[in-house]
Amino acid sequence: MSRTAHSFAPPVMEARRWLAGVEFTPDRPLINVSQAAPVEVPPEGLRRAMAEASMNEADAHLYGAVLGRDDLRAEVAAQWSAAYGGAISAGNVAITSGCNQAFCAALATLCDEGDEVILPTPWYFNHKMWCDMNGVRTLPLPARAGLLPDPEEAAALITPRTRAIVLVTPNNPGGVEYPADLVRAFYELAKSRGIALMVDETYRDFDARTGAPHDLFTDPDWDRTLIQLYSFSKAYRLTGHRVGAMVTSPARLMEAEKFLDCVAICPNQLGQIGALWGMQNLAQWLAGERAEILDRRAAIADGMPKLAAQGWELKGVGAYFAYLAHPFAEGSDALAPRLVRDAGVLTLPGTMFTPNGDPSGARHFRIAFANVDRAGIDTLFDRLAGLGVYEDGGWPLAPKAPNA
Repeated sequence: MSRTAHSFAPPVMEARRWLAGVEFTPDRPLINVSQAAPVEVPPEGLRRAMAEASMNEADAHLYGAVLGRDDLRAEVAAQWSAAYGGAISAGNVAITSGCNQAFCAALATLCDEGDEVILPTPWYFNHKMWCDMNGVRTLPLPARAGLLPDPEEAAALITPRTRAIVLVTPNNPGGVEYPADLVRAFYELAKSRGIALMVDETYRDFDARTGAPHDLFTDPDWDRTLIQLYSFSKAYRLTGHRVGAMVTSPARLMEAEKFLDCVAICPNQLGQIGALWGMQNLAQWLAGERAEILDRRAAIADGMPKLAAQGWELKGVGAYFAYLAHPFAEGSDALAPRLVRDAGVLTLPGTMFTPNGDPSGARHFRIAFANVDRAGIDTLFDRLAGLGVYEDGGWPLAPKAPNA
């Protein structure tokens, strides 16, 4: 059996296939809340900086350092040190071809075949896919109240083959922001057991809280336990340029370099130039982007009464995501394709974020609102509420408000 045969189809690609043969009208266009990626182009200044580099910097078209450009690594180190109140050097930073690659590289430094990684559920599906394709066993850690995982439950899962605990905060798919003391508790657990704590902070720029989301970098030996992952895609709309980061010990980065040299040789040069320009020039613009996302988060909460009246429940919201429990008898995996046809809504079922057979996945949908503004969220909720709920837990074949 091939390595890829051990995993499942990419969820976003699978969901797009549900659109085949479905027609959408101007008065009821598709609302796509399936993918958490900005679709607008980067700001003009950033695009201009990349264009000028393309025309005038020869090294922008050549192989670069496997671990990334020195100037970008130094900028990440400086800004992270200031933001988190810790000591981070350029030698602690690697630039990768997106945050997914950072996860893959980190896992390669941690695990041999048959080793284990603890993933809270609902999990980010690409993390699960990569573990599956590399013979790494995933130990599901079900999120509890507030979609928060429990360190004591995690402790009970650890075996001699466990190599890491992975947290995503703000969370994908749940949206919740893990409290600093919870992140600290997982760090102390990992440190005491001699395993790594991997913290994916792809959505850190859209955290509703002010100040550092955790204090892990203040520990003098933080890099013995912590592996932080980050993405420039969401902050600066660089999704197509694939620029991410991994922050950890220099020794681990030397191991990661072996992996990175084999899969991409070096991260995209123009993307790195754009990311550096963004970090140095777009703080005010990014604050505006954050404010817009926080307003959409508020719009989700504002609109929930109309869905709650139909039996829906908001389990988590934050960053780009809302995680909703639905009131229907069927599972979300069966309902999601029907939502495309009956409501003009493309979203992902909770079954794509949970182990096979996990009943919690069947009860939930993930709503990714990166590209849906307050008005679009209101329309989305009108369509979902318009489905209604029969006494047997079914829904009508068409929304009650067909023009919504």
